[in-house]
Amino acid sequence: MAKVPAVKLNDGNKIPQLGLGVWQVPDDQASASVKEALAAGYRSVDTAAIYGNEAGVGAGLRAAGVARKDLFITTKLWNDRHGYDDAHKAMDESLEKLGLAYVDLYLIHWPVAGSTQFLDAWRAMEEMKEDGRARSIGVSNFTRANLEQLMEASKVVPAVNQIELHPGFAQTELRAFHAKHGIATESWSPLAQGGIAKEKVILDLAQKHGKSPAQITLRWHLQNDLIVIPKSVTPARIRENIDVFDFELSAGDMAAIDGIQEGARLGPDPEKFGK
Repeated sequence: MAKVPAVKLNDGNKIPQLGLGVWQVPDDQASASVKEALAAGYRSVDTAAIYGNEAGVGAGLRAAGVARKDLFITTKLWNDRHGYDDAHKAMDESLEKLGLAYVDLYLIHWPVAGSTQFLDAWRAMEEMKEDGRARSIGVSNFTRANLEQLMEASKVVPAVNQIELHPGFAQTELRAFHAKHGIATESWSPLAQGGIAKEKVILDLAQKHGKSPAQITLRWHLQNDLIVIPKSVTPARIRENIDVFDFELSAGDMAAIDGIQEGARLGPDPEKFGK
């Protein structure tokens, strides 16, 4: 069973550097995927209220029988719940569906373009951290401007910003800003929704190392000190994605991947995406 290294967050808590993402996993499949992942050595699972599968994730956690203290569970606040009271209610709803007393990380899913109401949600989340419903709090899809606005108005710096990030969309400037302020970077769509397997550089490195294109790409994330949450419902792929700790990419390998031409986002633009 793979042993996943941990990343220390700015609040002292630790998050496994590789976890299971469950975006677009139906609720009735989430339980089996989570149980399979935990059997393979995963200890981190990333879900969200809008995914509609928190109940399935919770069922998978219970079925796996892993002690709660050994798990790291993330969920997220959706865009229509940014009011102070709404955020508190949304957290309680998520906890009920998950069957948990607390989550390890609670994220604002999107900043919502043209709105500053995320500041009210953050105020509620600071209280959730204080009362123990969330061990750590952070954001997702926040731009530098969003982060500056949030940090200026609050006392708690986000522990994490989860953003679209993959070779060809490396977000180097935002990552540098995160590093300066002690914010951990977490990559969603780390495999470019499968598109990474079409890149010649990745295919050549996969052949060189005797690994799959996905494994090469996940090593790139890990060696860039990124937290990564690949999604899969296929048992063999779930196991393959965590089997990335028995090899390393050389500096030349890393540079070759860094040289992949920068392309466009695959997901929504945070500066335009709303409710």
